[in-house]
Amino acid sequence: MRIFILTISLLFLNLIYSQEDKSTREAIKFQKDLNKEFSNKEKSPLTEEDLKIFEELDFFPIDTNYMVIAKLKFYKDSKTFKMQTNTDRLPIYKTYASATFSLKGKEYVLLIYQNEKLLQTADFEDYLFLPFTDLTNGKSTYGGGRYLDLKIPKGNTMIIDFNQAYNPSCAYNAKYSCPIPPKANHLDIEINAGVKKYKDH
Repeated sequence: MRIFILTISLLFLNLIYSQEDKSTREAIKFQKDLNKEFSNKEKSPLTEEDLKIFEELDFFPIDTNYMVIAKLKFYKDSKTFKMQTNTDRLPIYKTYASATFSLKGKEYVLLIYQNEKLLQTADFEDYLFLPFTDLTNGKSTYGGGRYLDLKIPKGNTMIIDFNQAYNPSCAYNAKYSCPIPPKANHLDIEINAGVKKYKDH
């Protein structure tokens, strides 16, 4: 019996470590892809001046503690609303689900959104948007908060990896219009993961 329990425990631990390894690989790929995008003149949000001297973005070290499993509560009949941006533009979103997770011994809840326009766009039907702010904003990260891109999961749980948090384009270039994270998505904790602030922006 003890051998059976030990075997199950080892299999469970291997499953956890395997998932962490996969998530770490995905976070590394995210960083490489983002740096590649910023280096591309056709895709980069950087100004022409900044693009000339760009080498790479500044990231926090990848930390598996910021890869959390969130339980989802779906908003099936959610009404659309206009999300505030840093300009007069008001894109239409609806709340897809609330995500409840534990981080450093405390429980948090964030709202996940769907962009109405992207729902009608090929290859983006399963796209989810998670804007958030935390206690690093204005210090080690961009003052206006950061974003996470997610996809519709198969079940009622999903992995939220804050190592893949990135800055809105307006953090690099004033010509962009960027959604402002709703107050409901403020985290009263430092998220020391993902992209740091760019230069003095």
